[in-house]
Amino acid sequence: MCSTIVSNALRMRHRREFLFPVMVLPFRRTICRIAPRLFCAWLACLVAGAALWCQEAPKLTIQWDNVVVVSKTTLTLQVVVNPPLRPGQPLAAAAYKAVKDLGADDVRYVPWLPYPKLAVAELQPPTPQKTSWDFSLIDPMTREFFAATAGHSTVLNFSTIPQWLFKTDRPVTYPADPNQVDWHYEQGTELRDPSGKELGDYYARLVSWYVGGGFTDEDGVRHESGYHYKIPIWEVLNEVDFEHNMTPESYSRRYDIIVSAIHKVSPTTKFMGLALADAGASPQWFEYFLNHANHKAGIPIDYISYHFYASPTPEENLSDWQYTFFDQANGFLNTVRYVEAIRKRLSPETKTDLDELGVILPTDNKPGDNVPPPHAYWNACGSLYAYLFMELSRMQIDIAGMSQLVGYPTQFPSVSMMDWTENKPNARFWVLKLIKDSFHPGDKLVETKVSSNDVAAQAFVTPSGRRLLLANKRDRTIEISIPDAEGANARVVDESTGDGPARTVKPAEGKIELSPFAVAVVDW
Repeated sequence: MCSTIVSNALRMRHRREFLFPVMVLPFRRTICRIAPRLFCAWLACLVAGAALWCQEAPKLTIQWDNVVVVSKTTLTLQVVVNPPLRPGQPLAAAAYKAVKDLGADDVRYVPWLPYPKLAVAELQPPTPQKTSWDFSLIDPMTREFFAATAGHSTVLNFSTIPQWLFKTDRPVTYPADPNQVDWHYEQGTELRDPSGKELGDYYARLVSWYVGGGFTDEDGVRHESGYHYKIPIWEVLNEVDFEHNMTPESYSRRYDIIVSAIHKVSPTTKFMGLALADAGASPQWFEYFLNHANHKAGIPIDYISYHFYASPTPEENLSDWQYTFFDQANGFLNTVRYVEAIRKRLSPETKTDLDELGVILPTDNKPGDNVPPPHAYWNACGSLYAYLFMELSRMQIDIAGMSQLVGYPTQFPSVSMMDWTENKPNARFWVLKLIKDSFHPGDKLVETKVSSNDVAAQAFVTPSGRRLLLANKRDRTIEISIPDAEGANARVVDESTGDGPARTVKPAEGKIELSPFAVAVVDW
């Protein structure tokens, strides 16, 4: 087939000579000078395309009897509080239905700083006359979250500290409109109470509101909630390497204060620390925080957490992203290996939650970010997550969380798992659901090799049978040979599935065709 394509291209060279009409004869000399260059460039592209066309399909080698490791990895997502998730919003109803249908464990819930009234329960400092405790805007969203995750474990992180707890030049203001974004609410670096008691008391009362039916405020007044939820895991603050200019030392002190206070009102809660934004730049955080000598006696370090977002440059597009996303992921995976070595040395009983995994485009939160990326972008993000899951499972990472349920223009639209215009899950969500429904902790990863770096593959032995996860990392269709494909079926999320669930396909002649950025699970 290759020689035929090249021969046809050479014949086209002579055919072109007859395409020049007589009217261009005055320009013959110019044409004769540039035509060979144009033709050579065109022929080179055609031959390169023919070479790609003629590449052999990547081949898999699976040794089903050679178990490499047993997976510990739970797949999940994070829910970040923002106005479209308020009750009554069409996107909120669709988003929480998606969370319920997913049925994931360890879903992370984060009311955070851009919307102070939706995240902070005491926005003004108490006085002897009154306090400002107010859950009227926070509770409705929190109730919907608990309803959507009923029967499953969760990770709660009310990450934003009331800013009046910090020393600032002047009182920190916030918008009266709870839906108005405010990126300047977070201010201050030093707590006004050096002992940290005010900080601990705030979080103890906040947690008691949800687990203990209410609390007594600073003035001795009882506030009843009637809630008796369980909080399996509490994550202490968020991206502390950025927020409030914390150091490993100052954060560890605040972690101890908050954990001690919450533990008194919720004795069964486990605790997660760090939630670092840039783990690769901050190994000293892990060295300090994971050393139990740097904490008060009896303070548990049940989990550590940190984040990864691929971040292309403004000049890049889809043809670049297919390499940038995965190259940056490989750098992050090296960071994970390094951190795991520290964790195993200092605190081997501590688990790891990578609770924000995704991509942030450089157009986010800038004018014009309401122009959606190309549709294939969502599939590329899904393929990236599938690749990360394979690698993290091999490292026995405990939790891998896709970020985030709802984004939209002005609020990281490129990170969304929901189509905010159509109010339905996009391809990122459907990739998460496909993998989450197919693979679970306890599955056995067996030796899997693929002959091309363009495709990621990992085979598993599960209680339901043999399964193979495939991810096309490239913006082109790739056909891959599957050993022992007889009797196999596949479920695929790709561009053709759009904002819908995986489709079912049957491998033909021992091969499966993966369209650009497709993610497939093959079942035997």
